[in-house]
Amino acid sequence: MMKQEPLSRRDVLRGALAVSCSLLLPVAIYSSSANSANSAAPTTNKKVPKENVQYQTKPKGEQKCGKCQNFIAESSTCKLVDGQVSSEGWCSLWTKKV
Repeated sequence: MMKQEPLSRRDVLRGALAVSCSLLLPVAIYSSSANSANSAAPTTNKKVPKENVQYQTKPKGEQKCGKCQNFIAESSTCKLVDGQVSSEGWCSLWTKKV
């Protein structure tokens, strides 16, 4: 009669990983096919609320909305932040205009 050795921790973890991957694979395949079906639909750009990006109406040093690449001067709006923004304002998404 053969004596079986106890499973090592590595073998148990490999088995758990294999089982979890096999359970998640159908979900990944389904979601990627659903996304590709919706890719022809027009995308809507969701802007983030001012509160989520620490928006303030005063500049942070030399950083201000008027000098940010996301600021749209004609409408005093931002490509990323929802609502009107001041050209003298600042938020955590500030990126220097090139």
